[in-house]
Amino acid sequence: MYETPDLDADVLVRTHEIRVHDAEGFEGMRRAGRLVAEALDMITPFVVPGVTTGELDDRIREFTLDHGALPACLGYKGYEKTVCTSINHVVCHGIPGDKVLKDGDIVNVDHTVIVDGWHGDSSRMFAVGSVNARARKLIEVTYDSLEAGLAVIRPGATFGDIGYAIQQVVEANRMSVVRDFCGHGIGQLFHDSPNVLHYGRRGEGAVLKAGMFFTVEPMVNLGKPHVKVLSDGWTAVTRDKSLSAQCEHTVGVTEDGVELFSASPAGLFRPTF
Repeated sequence: MYETPDLDADVLVRTHEIRVHDAEGFEGMRRAGRLVAEALDMITPFVVPGVTTGELDDRIREFTLDHGALPACLGYKGYEKTVCTSINHVVCHGIPGDKVLKDGDIVNVDHTVIVDGWHGDSSRMFAVGSVNARARKLIEVTYDSLEAGLAVIRPGATFGDIGYAIQQVVEANRMSVVRDFCGHGIGQLFHDSPNVLHYGRRGEGAVLKAGMFFTVEPMVNLGKPHVKVLSDGWTAVTRDKSLSAQCEHTVGVTEDGVELFSASPAGLFRPTF
């Protein structure tokens, strides 16, 4: 069990207020975002047929601790692993273990680090060996939808603008946006206000202001949007057993747009086929 650093009590309480951060916050988030991106860069060559999800979890935990950071998920609400590994029809929160990845699988690896009290959160899709055309298309659409959502982030836009942009890309490709899970505010809290929906209407929701930090993490299903959580209390899967994909960045609203805190230093965020 790893404990988060001691922070002021008022910082650790989630309220309905969307926090607006200063330059010091941006510096903290840059450090956290870069490290989580470096951890996912590091694991990329190990996501191959024959590896277990538990092995991936071990490697990322060791990397995180070796770099002086804490794994945010380890011990969070009783969760016993460092990352989430969501394979094929698993939408999110898949638990690493003895599961062996096989040729043709797709897997999302979701990781969050704490660096000097600041959280960096990101997830990526990985193609295991040679994946089929439908899986490749799903991943491409998911990444396209994230890029569309990020493109509208600027002061004066709304959170509804982000959701609308994502939804339009997904549904134009006859896929569906998961409604049961969403992005979230982040900073010195892992999950802060607001909830960031990946569907919506333009002009609705809170107005974006410079200094807001949050995640954008669309989950896209090849089939219908409905999900269910398994008996372990964590693993969410598609009800119709269709494939699902997700990708996630931690971002900050700047004076004239958006900063991607979790951008990949090695350019590996978006998979190639």
